[in-house]
Amino acid sequence: MEIAPDFFDYFEAAAKLLDTDKSIMAVSSWNDNGQKQFVYDPKALYRSDFFPGLGWMLTKSTWMELSPKWPKAYWDDWVRLKEVHRDRQFIRPEVCRTYNFGEHGSSMGQFFDQYLKPIKLNDAHIDWNSEDLSYLKEDKFLTKFGKDVASATPVHGSDALLKAHNLDVDVRIQYDNQGDFERIARQFGIFEEWKDGVPRAAYKGVVVFRYKGSRRRIYLVGPDSLRQLGV
Repeated sequence: MEIAPDFFDYFEAAAKLLDTDKSIMAVSSWNDNGQKQFVYDPKALYRSDFFPGLGWMLTKSTWMELSPKWPKAYWDDWVRLKEVHRDRQFIRPEVCRTYNFGEHGSSMGQFFDQYLKPIKLNDAHIDWNSEDLSYLKEDKFLTKFGKDVASATPVHGSDALLKAHNLDVDVRIQYDNQGDFERIARQFGIFEEWKDGVPRAAYKGVVVFRYKGSRRRIYLVGPDSLRQLGV
């Protein structure tokens, strides 16, 4: 693993949030869709229902809860089980604070060339101690994220990628089920994989990423996401 210059400052600032918000299980330095073409803002942080892994922090009390049952292998997928995380969520950055150069390892190089090699490692200096992270508290984030998704322009049809390309605004594309999500994700090039009913990096069924490294956001929205977001 290679770490970003602000790796420790990021975790130090996020630790305060982790200590006060019991709905957060862990803070991660990783975004599964953190490839160069899908990120823009090094300050942006999100809540997620999917455990990202690859450089993460949890409280001692959470470790005491999990450690007696901790598996010897594939523990990241184990944490992603609903019976383990129990609907607690995770904080992840838009731009990764870690870079995995381990092409050969326990995962046997799975996904390396397509997803891990192109990851953007943050190189911007962020003064995390002066950043207000209160927007990540559960109620505030739900409201703000819901408004952002609702204000995005809806795009429909099998040519959603082309339509998104031609619009110079944030867009949202609804998927109907896992197979539909995988089809759309494949068109854009983001992670298609789900674990225990949750797409990678999703929050309330919504996966968000930047379009071709620009400020524009693409939201892939589940059939029940808007209701969960209260919009």
